[in-house]
Amino acid sequence: MPAFVTFGRILFAVLFIYTGATKLFAIQATADFIATKVVVPDVIAPYAKQVETATAMTTPQLLAIAVGALEIIAGLMIALNFGARFFAMLLIIYVAVATLLFYDFWNQTPPDNAKMLVDALKNLSIIGALFMIIGYGRATRPVEAAYGDV
Repeated sequence: MPAFVTFGRILFAVLFIYTGATKLFAIQATADFIATKVVVPDVIAPYAKQVETATAMTTPQLLAIAVGALEIIAGLMIALNFGARFFAMLLIIYVAVATLLFYDFWNQTPPDNAKMLVDALKNLSIIGALFMIIGYGRATRPVEAAYGDV
């Protein structure tokens, strides 16, 4: 059973490693997409402006780099089973926020929102798998205990 769990973790992590890499290889395209959906709140706008000045990059570009790095690092850590629970929790927060910000299927009419709805449901399934990673933990458990906790 542990071999299947390890193999499953690695296959699951490939999703985040790949999408993180594509975000980093196309930072400007990712930043342009983020800019269409994310607005910096007025409360932190002065601080964001200071960071933009210090880095000579826009806030969407910085977010694209941060998100790409998060996906790659968290994917690698889950695949290696090193801090998997912590990184799974970070990814749960990230995927939930991204789903709410980028998949607004509730603002579209039913025939047009099908792809957005399916993508949001896929993200919900990914969140479920991340909860399973958190619940399973690092140590192997006997089969009876694993199913007896429910």
